[in-house]
Amino acid sequence: MIRLRRKISRLGAAAPMVLLFALAAGGDAWAQFSRASPYDDLKPFAVNIVRTPPQPWPGYGIYLGQGLVITAAHVVGAVTALKPNVVIAGKALPATIVKQGAFERTDLSLLRIDERQLPMRLALSAIPLCSAPPRPGQPVVTVTPDAVAGSHILAPQRLPPDIRARFATVIADVATTGNSGSGVFDANKKCLMGIMSRKIQLVVRSSTGKGAQLRDLAKYFVPAAQIKDFMH
Repeated sequence: MIRLRRKISRLGAAAPMVLLFALAAGGDAWAQFSRASPYDDLKPFAVNIVRTPPQPWPGYGIYLGQGLVITAAHVVGAVTALKPNVVIAGKALPATIVKQGAFERTDLSLLRIDERQLPMRLALSAIPLCSAPPRPGQPVVTVTPDAVAGSHILAPQRLPPDIRARFATVIADVATTGNSGSGVFDANKKCLMGIMSRKIQLVVRSSTGKGAQLRDLAKYFVPAAQIKDFMH
């Protein structure tokens, strides 16, 4: 007999190191796009978030335009203790926190940088938020400064019943897609569908209790509708 227990964790900040390494590894070839990918135009909007002092794990975000950057709240950390920098277009720019959420509530943080420090083309550009809600099977891409990876939306019914309502927007391909703060984009319209927040795992234990195995189930992202509400 096998017993199942759920585990939900941050993508990087609180996950065991071995899990972080597994998520950061290259992954399956079919899920990775080449450098000549049609999604390469999204990569300049993907940023690194670096705390002061720097954290040992990579944190990501998306430049929305007009000096605003959206990321996961747990990537930025405690507002009173940490001063984030945004690495974009080859520059590390100090950021001010416009609004800070919380990991267990709304896992979002809105930052502002000096857009005058950006290349003109990037400074005058913007990423639109998707207006339509995600639908099961919909193709998506996750975007970080270094990689674009493909996936698809999972139906909430793939999750345990007691967490479906809270984590209704999830994707597959846990090991190959972007981690905390990375952008989830509509693969067709290239609008921002959400910001990656956490992974959901099953802890599989034997009936003897002497062994356990973590099994990746899905990755949850904060959807565009919540981002819109958070920004207003």
